Amino acid sequence: MNEQTTSPDTSRSSPPVTQAVPRERKADLATNMRMSVLRLSRKLRNEATGEISESQYSVLSALFHLGPMTAGTLAERDHVSRPSMTRTVGSLEERDLVTRRVDEADKRHVVVQITEAGAATVKDIKRRRTAWLDKRLARLTPAERQTLTEAAEIMRKVIEQ
Repeated sequence: MNEQTTSPDTSRSSPPVTQAVPRERKADLATNMRMSVLRLSRKLRNEATGEISESQYSVLSALFHLGPMTAGTLAERDHVSRPSMTRTVGSLEERDLVTRRVDEADKRHVVVQITEAGAATVKDIKRRRTAWLDKRLARLTPAERQTLTEAAEIMRKVIEQ
C-alpha cells in the first residue's frame, strides 16, 4: 500500500508574510530609548543649571515660555504641592528672578511673573545646555549626526501621537 503524505497546498497564492518584530526586540527598543533619553536629559540638567535647582529652572522656564501664572497653576503643572511651589517661588523672588503681583482680573489671586534677570537665567541655561550637546555631537561622524537628525524627527512623531 502506498502511503500518501500530505503537503501544504502551494497552488493558491497567499498573502506575503511580514516579519513581525519579536516582542523582546520591541521591549529592548523601548527600554533602550527610554534609558538613553532619560540619561541624556539628566546629563543636560546636571550640566547647566548650576546656580539654581531643576525645580526652580522648571518654574522659570514655564514663566519664560508661557507667561505669568499663579503659583497654584505652576504647582499643578509641575505636579507638586502648593506649599512646595510657594517655597520655590519665594526662593526665586529672593534672587530677583520672579516677582509676584495681584492679578488684575481677580484680586484674590497672586500672579508670578519672570523678571529680566530670570529670563536671562533661562536663556543662559539653554545656551549652556545646547553648547554641551553641540560639543558631543561634533565628535560624531557626519553619518551619525544625520542618523540622529532623522531619529529626532521620528521621536517628535512618537511624542505627538
